[in-house]
Amino acid sequence: MTDDQKAAIRATAARVLTTEGQAVTAMAEALPEDFAPAVEAILATKGRVILSGIGKSGHIARKISSTFASTGTPSAFVHPAEASHGDLGMVMPGDLTILISNSGETAELKDIIAHVARFDIPMVAISGRPDSTLMQAAEYRLVLPPAPEACVIGMAPTTSTTLTLALGDALAVATMERRGFLPEQFRTFHPGGKLGAQLSKVSQLMHGPEALPLVAAETPMSDTLIVMSEKSFGIAGVVSEGRLVGVISDGDLRRNMARLMECSAGEVATRAPRVIAPDDLAAEAMAVMSANRITALFVVDAAGRPVGLLHIHDCLRAGLA
Repeated sequence: MTDDQKAAIRATAARVLTTEGQAVTAMAEALPEDFAPAVEAILATKGRVILSGIGKSGHIARKISSTFASTGTPSAFVHPAEASHGDLGMVMPGDLTILISNSGETAELKDIIAHVARFDIPMVAISGRPDSTLMQAAEYRLVLPPAPEACVIGMAPTTSTTLTLALGDALAVATMERRGFLPEQFRTFHPGGKLGAQLSKVSQLMHGPEALPLVAAETPMSDTLIVMSEKSFGIAGVVSEGRLVGVISDGDLRRNMARLMECSAGEVATRAPRVIAPDDLAAEAMAVMSANRITALFVVDAAGRPVGLLHIHDCLRAGLA
């Protein structure tokens, strides 16, 4: 490939991204009039948000439905052709529909349009033509701004699908924020993979109270070493009146090697150790361990009592890296 050919390809990519970016910016500056009412209608929906579309619009509808479902709004995609052959039963009173058609004249949507009208099911329409059949049937009309398609012939759905996807994301996120959706709820719908790991709480990964290597401040180091060996974390917690007051690590053992067996646990321990709370994110604990070059953190409650221990290996096994 020549340098001229590479330059031409990059120029095409830049033109496409610029065209679509300008269209999204234009929509952000002039949102459809019914956007806020549509969000309120979604929030008021007792059933599911049903999305439908054909072709490229169908692919976009599937993605928007998935985004709603993963951010706390029950949602499903219904294929318009399948709807005409029995799947209309999936669209029930109490639901809300979002129908997508750039032209607003998609023939395959006619049975869904008739169905939602018959059962008084609210409809949101997304289209580029405000006077289309779809828009006239809808209660909430989200009109896409006029913008050229990004392809060289100006016909392949490019800018229009990008606008629709961006508008769907805006609907889902606005609904999510109005609903007060929390990170722990988000994790419920994303338990797997790195995203789920990033949202894990310390309490979900830590070792419980029965596994803790704890000794009293007056415990001889000979006995403390036995506890450390039995629990296999390379660390021991020193407690006084039930509260964690110090930690003994391998580093503390090395620093006191010359007189180790003459000392008590309280004399060897590092006081005011770094700790983490059970409701903190495991990712935060991982960051504390990495920043301080330590391999384990005691987990303490509000009163400073040890309730668990999180080792860096627990974080790595969960996918935090």
